[in-house]
Amino acid sequence: MTSPASVKEGAELLQPLELGGMTLRNRIVMSAMTRSRTPGGVPNELNALYYRQRASAGIIFAESTAVSPYGIGFANTPGIFTDEQVEGWKRVTDGVHAEGGRIFLQLWHCGHNSHPSLLPGGATPIGPSAIAVKGTVRTETGRVPIGIPRALELEEIPGVIDEYRQAAVRAMRAGFDAVEVHAGNGYLVDQFLRDSTNRRTDRYGGSPENRMRLLLEITAAICEIWGADRVGVRLSPTNPSVFGITDSDPQALFVPVVEALESLALGFLDVVEGATGGATEQCPFDFARLRARFGGVYIANNSFTLRSGSAAIRDGRADMISFGRSFIANPDLVERCARGLALNDVNPQTIYGTGESGYTDYPVSSDGPGAGS
Repeated sequence: MTSPASVKEGAELLQPLELGGMTLRNRIVMSAMTRSRTPGGVPNELNALYYRQRASAGIIFAESTAVSPYGIGFANTPGIFTDEQVEGWKRVTDGVHAEGGRIFLQLWHCGHNSHPSLLPGGATPIGPSAIAVKGTVRTETGRVPIGIPRALELEEIPGVIDEYRQAAVRAMRAGFDAVEVHAGNGYLVDQFLRDSTNRRTDRYGGSPENRMRLLLEITAAICEIWGADRVGVRLSPTNPSVFGITDSDPQALFVPVVEALESLALGFLDVVEGATGGATEQCPFDFARLRARFGGVYIANNSFTLRSGSAAIRDGRADMISFGRSFIANPDLVERCARGLALNDVNPQTIYGTGESGYTDYPVSSDGPGAGS
């Protein structure tokens, strides 16, 4: 069990904040986290319980959710491309709202991080370029290597943008409070952004301005549905993720990306500061330059504690702090922050899987001996 933080240390995290005409009751964000507990891609009652348990967060980002059957990259992850999925998500959003919470949907297309066994008709996964991909993905029969994707044809790109647009419409029908474009962690939009994976010679490749075009067109289309103040983007400028995605000059790429997103007057920017799954500092990067160029709510993510997150808000480096594994293990993370209680440790063996074990059975502070002491 991790050591407690004092109430004073977490005070900044507990302050309310305005975003998109909403008053968020605190600045603690639950990060979008794939948990692989949605068989068939339709959110279920267990998913609804999981999110309802964590509704005290200022924002819950629902787990990465596929905008298309061709955007799936892992078994048992949710989608937002059918009416049945909309109804499933409505059970989730209704539960969170009943507890006074706010829940945003992260719109996701895995691109080349997939496998034919996960896609309709055994289709070859798409990417910006036909380049061999590192890593593996989880399928129904276990982990399998990623192969060489099919390069997305120029005339197919409007169809991909429309998939995001239709997903945004369905997210509104499902009762979400806002939406986020997942443009980080090595997935489709990030694959277009990075020069290690984007070798195109058309208007979606080459210069940083061309490589960010897909992101901007998707985001603008979603803003037409939601209004810009209820739309945000997740970026991960120096996170290679498990897929080894990189860029030769991330500072020169992502500062203009954020400036372009700022021109759309988005409500929020959600930034993975550094690398995940290893040493945080793997590549020099001045994240303060992103913060300075964005006028909306800046959400910082990656390896923050309650103490360091509160300090980041106090120092003006962020408006909100996003927590991942701390929220997996502590459904009452906000309460623990407010009372200065110790945190449960996450069980890494049950992050992915089936059933309630390691999902909805973590104790809250009043449960069991020492759960919050």
